[in-house]
Amino acid sequence: MAPKDVLFARKIYLYLGALFITSLVVSNLIFQKFFFWHPFGEYTVFGATLFEISVGILPYPVTFLITDLISELFGKKKANQIVVAGIFASFFSLIIVYTASAVPATPWSPVDNGMFSSVFGNTIVAVFASMMAYLLAQFVDIQIYHFWKRITKGKYLWLRNNFSTFSSQFIDTFTVVLLLCSFGEIPWDKFKGLVISGFIFKIIIAFLDTPFLYFFVYILRKRFNLALGEEIDLDA
Repeated sequence: MAPKDVLFARKIYLYLGALFITSLVVSNLIFQKFFFWHPFGEYTVFGATLFEISVGILPYPVTFLITDLISELFGKKKANQIVVAGIFASFFSLIIVYTASAVPATPWSPVDNGMFSSVFGNTIVAVFASMMAYLLAQFVDIQIYHFWKRITKGKYLWLRNNFSTFSSQFIDTFTVVLLLCSFGEIPWDKFKGLVISGFIFKIIIAFLDTPFLYFFVYILRKRFNLALGEEIDLDA
């Protein structure tokens, strides 16, 4: 690959990493707002109301799409590096929020101490729960993705994209809701509904993002003249 192509590939990796980290950090900051999502009407399963979902789930599927895209084009090592960078960014954002909470508000501040605490007061617990779930789910996603990539010899992109995402998203949803309920941030009677609703939502998004993955992989393979299953070596 020509030096200018390697430079361009590094820029793409950088921008994908920026989108990944932004989606991850924002999802941790906004998680406390919940909304109703009833595309198929209102249903209950095992006594739990479905489709009550945290807004934090909205940007989160983007992270799995990006890691699948990076895995496909840049390899397992680069995907794992993005995951580690996301953990660092999340904990750094936690330090910033904690510092901002410790600084007393002025009497005329549009956002007083109470309002700030009500919005960001649970961020520490949320980030911890999210990071434990995220760390486990993302590494599972990458491992399964590359397992299917080896098995299929680089074919059937839809298969590894969806199989890896289904498994990792269930692990992520179950773990983060379990931890939030265990720490008292969410009542236990919401556990089943949030797990089922979150997983169904993420499955739907996984199906919907598959054409986008195909599109970007096709464009970038053509741009860098990559063979099926070939990866870009950014360290070259």
